[in-house]
Amino acid sequence: MAKINLLPWRDEYRKEKQQEFITVLVGVGIIAALAAYLWINTINGQIADQQARNQLLEKEIALLDKKVAEIKELKERRRQLIERMKVIQGLQGERPVIVRYFDELVRSMPEGVYLTDLVREGGSIKMSGVTESNVRVSALMRNVDASEWFASPNLSSVKAAPELGEQASQFELTIVPSKPKDMIDEEDE
Repeated sequence: MAKINLLPWRDEYRKEKQQEFITVLVGVGIIAALAAYLWINTINGQIADQQARNQLLEKEIALLDKKVAEIKELKERRRQLIERMKVIQGLQGERPVIVRYFDELVRSMPEGVYLTDLVREGGSIKMSGVTESNVRVSALMRNVDASEWFASPNLSSVKAAPELGEQASQFELTIVPSKPKDMIDEEDE
């Protein structure tokens, strides 16, 4: 029988297969590294794009915040101006009424009654004065009560003042100013 030695051929075949395996392994490694590099670059590019978008959005948000602050400031100014306009309109509307109050007060004042002090406190008018007799204070209260421009006369005090005359008295009276019914109806319209 003939002896054939297949070992060198097998060794060569193994070396070839091992060489092929290493070549394929290196090729797969290179392809994997290339794929990983491309994937990482793509992801980094997307992150950079998103960061650029975020910065753009942050700039726009900052601009909008400034505009919102300006709008709030303008609204506050507008509210203040409207309040001032209401106050001015109220004062202008009250000008002729104040004149009517003084006119009606003079018409309600009987002879022998003299005012020394007239103060408006909130929604009432406080009067201090001197009268020749208590009857004249009563007449003043009746006249004020009958007036359309005043209501609720309230006599706080009456004190004798002999230094001002034999029957003279000092008095304090509080009245509430009011508007006639026809003026209130006109304002509502």
